[in-house]
Amino acid sequence: MKRILSTVLLASLTAICFGQEISGDYSGRNMALIPDYVYKGSSLTGWHTLGTADWKANNGIITAKANGTASYFISDHGFQDIHLRCLFKADANTEVGFLFRMEKTSDGFMGYMASIKGTELGIYKVTLDAQGKETKRDRLPPAGGIIRQAPAPNPNGRAPERGSGGAPRGLANANLNLPYTRPAPAPIPGQWNQFDGIVDLNMIRGYINDGGENTFGLDSDTGYGPVALMVNGTGEVQFNELSYVDAGIKKMPKEQVGAGFKIQQIQDMYYSWAAGAGDFNHDGITDIVAGPYIYFGPDYTTYREIAYAASVAQSQHFTEFNCQYGYDFNGDGWDDVLSGPSNGALFVNPKGESRRWQRYQVIRGITSEITIFKDVDGDGKPELVYGAGGQVCYAKPDPADVTKPWIQRPISERGTANAHGLGVGDINGDGLMDIVNVNGWYEHPKNDDGKMLWTYHPVAFGRMAHRSNNYGGAAMGIYDVNGDKLNDVVTTLNAHGFGLAWFEQKRDAKGNISFVRHIISDDYSTKDKNAGGVTFSEAHGAAFADIDGDGIPDFITGKRYWSHLDTYLDPDAYGPPVIYWYKTVRNPKAPGGAQFVPHLIHNRSGVGSDVLAVDLNKDGAVDVVTGTNRGVFIYWNEMKGKTKTAAKKK
Repeated sequence: MKRILSTVLLASLTAICFGQEISGDYSGRNMALIPDYVYKGSSLTGWHTLGTADWKANNGIITAKANGTASYFISDHGFQDIHLRCLFKADANTEVGFLFRMEKTSDGFMGYMASIKGTELGIYKVTLDAQGKETKRDRLPPAGGIIRQAPAPNPNGRAPERGSGGAPRGLANANLNLPYTRPAPAPIPGQWNQFDGIVDLNMIRGYINDGGENTFGLDSDTGYGPVALMVNGTGEVQFNELSYVDAGIKKMPKEQVGAGFKIQQIQDMYYSWAAGAGDFNHDGITDIVAGPYIYFGPDYTTYREIAYAASVAQSQHFTEFNCQYGYDFNGDGWDDVLSGPSNGALFVNPKGESRRWQRYQVIRGITSEITIFKDVDGDGKPELVYGAGGQVCYAKPDPADVTKPWIQRPISERGTANAHGLGVGDINGDGLMDIVNVNGWYEHPKNDDGKMLWTYHPVAFGRMAHRSNNYGGAAMGIYDVNGDKLNDVVTTLNAHGFGLAWFEQKRDAKGNISFVRHIISDDYSTKDKNAGGVTFSEAHGAAFADIDGDGIPDFITGKRYWSHLDTYLDPDAYGPPVIYWYKTVRNPKAPGGAQFVPHLIHNRSGVGSDVLAVDLNKDGAVDVVTGTNRGVFIYWNEMKGKTKTAAKKK
């Protein structure tokens, strides 16, 4: 099967754009893996050739001069599952191929090949004779999405339905100035292009210049053989940065808990992507809700169902609990629970009665994957902020009956809401709560009548995802990062890719607001520049709190492991499930006057869709709680005494 990809001039194909202040940028290059093998030097050792092309190597660059027939550069080692990454440069008329599971047959070879010629990409099953001449080429059936194993081919020949991938949901106003341009990362003849090929079970995923998914089903999950580079035509082809990971080997680091924290795992099973806090049994001690269970403090070893509890199979299914909050919604003195998305469910506390809690659907149609629970309208009570129908919205209970459908208030035009990235805070310093999302910020009107739309200010507070249509991250922090009395924005750039950043607020002479992006961390290609050398993908959950007691909020985030289930849909999907807190350090010598210093909390649990930061034991130190597909964890903060001592010395 061939796909025609529209040609686009990638402004910086050979740069990573680290530190560049580009709105909605797309570099076209990334490094989403830590390779087991990287081809270096000028020797062909470890590889052999088939065909008549002239293959040479010099300082890690492999050059092949094609002579009209297909020729192959073949690894001496075989693989069943593999992730291969390589740069290539070819003219428009010379075919470049990447062959996987190149098995020897009685009269030649067979394998699966990703073929690029000009701007065309095709993925096929091929058979070769003993001299490497192609004797048969069959297109593979399309597959893909959030699956690891391809289903049987569709007899109608249609591709499986795919999700929206985080694009704005709802029809957009044609006059909106959204700050992103969807990348079209076609291969560019005569320039360096990147190819990533992932073969796993009976699927092959091919990506050009980190672009959209090209996934096809194989006719077997048991094939085994070398990988190979292929050239066919009359031009010269160059390959560079050839590397791979044996995808059949999964790695998990030796457990490590960060300095200043003590870990307590209170649930071993997967029920929730989030946790909330409240005094649910009315004893004056903070309890935890995570999914269908309340965990009672101060020990958190006793727990009770508030809803029927069924653990989730991490490989195949998602939990329904993405965000949770504890609050006394009906004013009876007992904290209730609000859960969501995709719908807002209110669980009303039965005030100590030994039974499951009554559940009410109070908000329907939430399309954002995260929500924010904060007082938006200044009435002293928190509202739920979310996306629905393509609009940014908030909702509050009907004061006459909190169990009835809540009052929903859209504040933006259709087309501005997104699945990822959402926050609440005062951007312009007028004392009113503004709302931010990945597409910009929405100014709270001074004379809000409760019906008017808020003024939209486009800002690219996220980045188009590696390999998919996703953009935007997790909960977004709004606070004065560098101490200049202006609130900045701190966020993950992509919930299913790489990137952490803070956006420095600037004002011109007329008071107009703009933002300058400062990268905190990117992918593995910038590992030496990433804060503390820390690199991880899938930062789907985040929180902001003063972890070390210095009076400045810090940034807490990590990896949502198997964020799209047990698949290779996301970059570095099997990287360690880490959680870090990034200390906000005001430093006049750093870009923008601040830097973020990472400190490990834990390396084998990660985050969910949300992170809870709360002082559970009321000792003056903020603790961290996560609900993930690896269980529910409390990270007890024991830094209080040390922090105060350090502050006095300064």
